[in-house]
Amino acid sequence: MKLAINRRQAIVGLGTAGALTLLGRPAFAAKKVKLGVMRLASHAPSYIACERGYYKGEGLDLELEFFEAAQPMAMAVASGEVDYAVTAMSVGLVSLAQTDAIKVIGGALSEEKGLVGTVILASEKAYRAGVVTPRALSGTTFGVTKVGSSFHYMCHKIAEANGIPMSEISLRRLQKVGAIISALESGEIDAWAIQGSIADKLLAGGNAMQIGLVSDYAPNYQVTTVFTSTKNAANEREQTAAFIRAHSTAVDDYNAAVVDKTATAEEVDDVLNIVHKYVDSERPLHAAKETFLSSAMRIKQGCALALDSVTDQLEWLKAKKMVSKTITPEMLFDTSYVETI
Repeated sequence: MKLAINRRQAIVGLGTAGALTLLGRPAFAAKKVKLGVMRLASHAPSYIACERGYYKGEGLDLELEFFEAAQPMAMAVASGEVDYAVTAMSVGLVSLAQTDAIKVIGGALSEEKGLVGTVILASEKAYRAGVVTPRALSGTTFGVTKVGSSFHYMCHKIAEANGIPMSEISLRRLQKVGAIISALESGEIDAWAIQGSIADKLLAGGNAMQIGLVSDYAPNYQVTTVFTSTKNAANEREQTAAFIRAHSTAVDDYNAAVVDKTATAEEVDDVLNIVHKYVDSERPLHAAKETFLSSAMRIKQGCALALDSVTDQLEWLKAKKMVSKTITPEMLFDTSYVETI
């Protein structure tokens, strides 16, 4: 009987030095690094790579640092509090690039036609008042964490596609995702756009209604990116490449199990058990698994970066005078680590 061992099993089973030898790379002393994440299903590859030993297999002693918004994460990378992070582009992140503090080195979550992706929601109160499609967003309030956040950008894309001037939509800056959820549930705000894993819970509770999908207005939107300090990108190339490799292995696991559904039932269960440990852990496992599967969004294979999308986000921030017009793509993006698409 021939025993088949996949790459994941080999890495976990052999340990750091053995795995690196197997993969044709020299072992090196474990380096302590911190990774900034949020408790969202879209951060699943970070959890999978930790739990399955992928970071350790690349010689990284990695610790997860949890955040509730994108901008504080960018500040933490710039200050050296964390080494790498996965989150959406924001005013704070782009502005820090001007000071040569941060570089976007890869892509993560992305919108894709045919997948649920990010859901556009109306509060139950607003829906009853006629906000039943994105075309009805004129005169409404829309939840964002901060001006220049990914939520703001999505609102801009939705409004632009429906011919609604942004001046006709009132942005409510609520700082944290949890605060936006509460505001939508209470009817304090009329609308929001959020990943399906969170949208599903709001819809199930009857506190919100689905009125559209962001992928209808931004089908190739690079929602989140992988970024690090300029110092790491320039001077810690072996470490940074090791991080990308480990993370990419976990991305493959996630996409196969949850997005493409090409993995075995046992593998799907294992992946979802890992995600549930970090996300929606207060909910019953079976309920959380159903949400993870029904609302899955693709993570870019190999951490590939959708350069057209992130450049569009940069140009929008510049056009709206939220960041300096002197910031160039070269100042923000280091494309030497991953494929650009």
